[in-house]
Amino acid sequence: MDGYQMMEMLSEEFHRICLGSSKKRSALYSTGCEKVNGCTNSDDVNVDVNGVQEFSPGQGQVLPILEKVIHLSTTVQELKRQHSTLSGEMSGLKTSFFADTEVINALQHLSEDHERLRLKFLKVSSERKQLYNEVVELKGNIRVFCRCRPLNMVEIGNGLGSVIEFDPSQDHELQVNCSDSSKKQFKFDHVFKPEDNQEAVFAQTKPVVVSVLDGYNVCIFAYGQTGTGKTFTMEGTEGNRGVNYRTLEELFRAVEDRRGIMRYELSVSILEVYNEKIKDLLVDSSDEPPKKLEIKQAAEGTQEVPGLVEIRVYSTAEVWEILRSGSRARSVGSTSANELSSRSHCLLRVTVKGENILDGHTTRSHLWMVDLAGSERVGRIDVEGDRLKESQFINKSLSALGDVISALASKTAHVPYRNSKLTHMLQSSLGGDCKTLMFVQVSPSAADLGETLCSLNFASRVRGIENGPARKQADVSELFKYKQMVEKLKQEEKETRKLQDNLQSLQLKLGAREHAYKSLQEKVWTNLLYGYSLSTSVSWRC
Repeated sequence: MDGYQMMEMLSEEFHRICLGSSKKRSALYSTGCEKVNGCTNSDDVNVDVNGVQEFSPGQGQVLPILEKVIHLSTTVQELKRQHSTLSGEMSGLKTSFFADTEVINALQHLSEDHERLRLKFLKVSSERKQLYNEVVELKGNIRVFCRCRPLNMVEIGNGLGSVIEFDPSQDHELQVNCSDSSKKQFKFDHVFKPEDNQEAVFAQTKPVVVSVLDGYNVCIFAYGQTGTGKTFTMEGTEGNRGVNYRTLEELFRAVEDRRGIMRYELSVSILEVYNEKIKDLLVDSSDEPPKKLEIKQAAEGTQEVPGLVEIRVYSTAEVWEILRSGSRARSVGSTSANELSSRSHCLLRVTVKGENILDGHTTRSHLWMVDLAGSERVGRIDVEGDRLKESQFINKSLSALGDVISALASKTAHVPYRNSKLTHMLQSSLGGDCKTLMFVQVSPSAADLGETLCSLNFASRVRGIENGPARKQADVSELFKYKQMVEKLKQEEKETRKLQDNLQSLQLKLGAREHAYKSLQEKVWTNLLYGYSLSTSVSWRC
């Protein structure tokens, strides 16, 4: 039974008592009692006191009863109004109480769902990276791709045919028709035919270069005879871009895909090794002599060049301008083998700093993309003077590279990295924990058969090198980052405590509202009981 029903019951009891009392006095006050009954059966009590004065001498006893009836009826109406008000407040408190409870429950569910999804994402991301790198490592830390250029118009005009045969069903084998009519077979990780375009080349290269974003050092270098397309493969042209530009384009795309999870900084440096001297290709040295640069051993074991210009890049458009600037500054010259022959080893370095936003882990890795100068025998290229000196330095550095490859392949204890600036610069890429990819560029022309066999034999030795699995490169500033992580955790702990305090405050407010709700209920019942007691008192007096 609610408060309103109790009020109605008390009102009916009051009328019943008054009606009984009036019947007992009907003989003496018939007219007055009828008016009394009329007053008690109406919602709005309006008693005509002047009419009652027409009663006989007993009217003095009727008047006090009428006054009590008026007062009690007014009290009943006031209690009804209070009951209605309290019922509305109680309904509002119920709605507010359940709404607050639902909000807290919803927040708790959302927090649990977020934590579960975060853990699931970390697990899937870790598995993806592990599987991705396992695929590359199963194919070897040093992978070798062979790319054969097409016959040029001069070779076709001279009636020279191709000495290289490709199996259409195999993309990792080729055969060379030797001068003694024998055939020599070579196997590599992938063989690109003359008709394969730049997109096909980069499609096979992409899995290696993306590893730099996961914290691995990566090195890609092109080796081969002058005029076989090394620079075309690495740099390309504005309308047919090569590995360098496509790599940076892919890195920016991957960085965008990982936004919100990882934070990256990409910077670019370009240098060349010319006549055993290191030259920064991003420095304008027209007004002053170039600064002497030397190779130093970094704290993490990699090779660094202090003073080398490093430009932060944010878009592929910036990258293209930097690559064009470096390419224009590179040393080139004319030989009988190539009108614009690269007379230096060009090294493009991309430094990637990564930070995992979720756990604060940081990495610092390098991606080297190297366009080596052409390998050829001095007797074949008909050079003299400065060009002869350049060729001697080129051959010396490439010979040193061959010695390093031979030492690594035979697992010799001493590897002569310091015999040239080139091998010293590539030390961590060739014999360290780096993921290395080599392009061996060859000519199909019968006139270049000897150089082609030399290049393919060299590439086969490179493919036999086993360096073991590559390792992620932690940032040397990791300690500082860890300190920042500690401060971040402390801040998060403060935020957690603040949230806990807010939760306790909400709980206290809910408790206060529950207490108010109970107090209102008690007040309603108290008023109902008070009204009931008043009606009972009136009935006894009547």
